[in-house]
Amino acid sequence: MPAILSVRIDDVTPDEALARCQAFVESGQPHQVVTVNPEFVVAAQSDADFASVLARADLAVPDGAGLLLAARWLGRPLRGRVTGVDLSRRLAVLAAQRRYRLFLLGAAPGVAERAAAALAAANPGLLVVGTYAGSPAPREEDDIVARVRATAPHILLVAYGAPAQDKWIARNLHRLGVPLAVGVGGVLDYVAGVVPYAPAWLRRLGLEWAYRLVRQPWRWRRIWNAVVVFPWLVLTRGHRQTGLHEPGGTG
Repeated sequence: MPAILSVRIDDVTPDEALARCQAFVESGQPHQVVTVNPEFVVAAQSDADFASVLARADLAVPDGAGLLLAARWLGRPLRGRVTGVDLSRRLAVLAAQRRYRLFLLGAAPGVAERAAAALAAANPGLLVVGTYAGSPAPREEDDIVARVRATAPHILLVAYGAPAQDKWIARNLHRLGVPLAVGVGGVLDYVAGVVPYAPAWLRRLGLEWAYRLVRQPWRWRRIWNAVVVFPWLVLTRGHRQTGLHEPGGTG
């Protein structure tokens, strides 16, 4: 399967990713979207279960400036970056326009509620039908699945962080009754205002990691994987395991 370091990346623009998500919702069938960044790629090298989840996803968007740089160096440039924050905000706009029901799952207690309030304020008419922190622990799955099913959302955003959120979605996708489930990592923290955005000039340069390192030094290992380990793997192994998945996907 086309991939960067054996991890599939769909070459989609933000508009194309949103259109695909809308088609998933309209189909009524369960679909999983993963927001792949360099940390995902590094983790997948040693976690076969996670690698399998990423390979089976219906859409794998390129979230992370490092992926764009790697793809360009490998001779298969991506047409755009689709961040989890941008996709989530676009999904909220779409949900308000189309009257889709939205459920926010994960993050620390109270964060999903704050994120829901922020999204609703920005998108009049948005139907946020449920929020819950919970955890990705298997012992909680039946309860969480029941909570989600009771509200019958069209879109489920899961913020447990990778790989836990993506494995959780994959395990429960076909019993959630949700057409679209997206793993969004720390997106709810940003939307709720718990974690500030990096300055625009740093984002343009692809240096969000430096801002996160200063603000959240406990993330140093993940940042190391993204800015040191990932480039090293691409440089040393990338040309043996390269390729990009064209729009169309598996869903």
